[in-house]
Amino acid sequence: MAQSARVPQRTVDSVSTPERVETRLGTLEFPLGVPTEETQRRIHDHLDHVRALNVFLNAHRGVSTWATRDAFLAAGVNDNDVLLFSGLMDSTSLFLTANADTVYFVSFLDLTRGPLVVDFPPATLCFVNDMWFRWVTDVGTVGADRGAGGSYLFVPPGYDGPLPEDGFFVRRSRTTRLILGGRAFLGGGGPEPAVERIRQGLRIHPYAAGGYGTSIGGILGGGPPRHRRGRRRPGPPRSNSPPRRASSRAAASP
Repeated sequence: MAQSARVPQRTVDSVSTPERVETRLGTLEFPLGVPTEETQRRIHDHLDHVRALNVFLNAHRGVSTWATRDAFLAAGVNDNDVLLFSGLMDSTSLFLTANADTVYFVSFLDLTRGPLVVDFPPATLCFVNDMWFRWVTDVGTVGADRGAGGSYLFVPPGYDGPLPEDGFFVRRSRTTRLILGGRAFLGGGGPEPAVERIRQGLRIHPYAAGGYGTSIGGILGGGPPRHRRGRRRPGPPRSNSPPRRASSRAAASP
């Protein structure tokens, strides 16, 4: 009978627990492959630290977004109002990533009462994120409207009511509030024309089921149909409620 091959010591060492391991936590000891009590304590402390750091980093976006909304409310800017800058930013503005050649506007959208329509004017570049700062949609130049402007319909979580067949860019949210941040591009000259374009063209209003975007056949057949996936085109929606324009309390030029 052939003698069985011996496993090289190098292979045995490579799969065995070493007696001592030097780490940034200090020296970890494993006599006979078993961690000492001190080694166990250090490893458990390290795992607690890593998990706590992970919780902090994961929650930071949500806390930051909610704190920003609290600051808006304290300044008198309510949900569905729009904070519109009346001038351009400069080096004294306390913003991390702002530039000095566009007009900025910000709003928090409230979906607690149902779907909400936001009519965007042309020549903007916007984002809409949920309250965990997760992406919901882009608007404007890189959005579905391609910079031409259009009507976006934001649907809250759990909503299963009627939605239009067409005429809106329908976007669903995973939170009951959203943050909208946007830039209005200058058309030459100062910022005043861009400010006025946002003031007149940006409107926020509740969605009225059965109006624009719903066929007469759908209404005669028993009411507005449920939302069906498909291509969405912008259009001039109408609502039974008066639209909210950009807030008249524009921010002072920085």
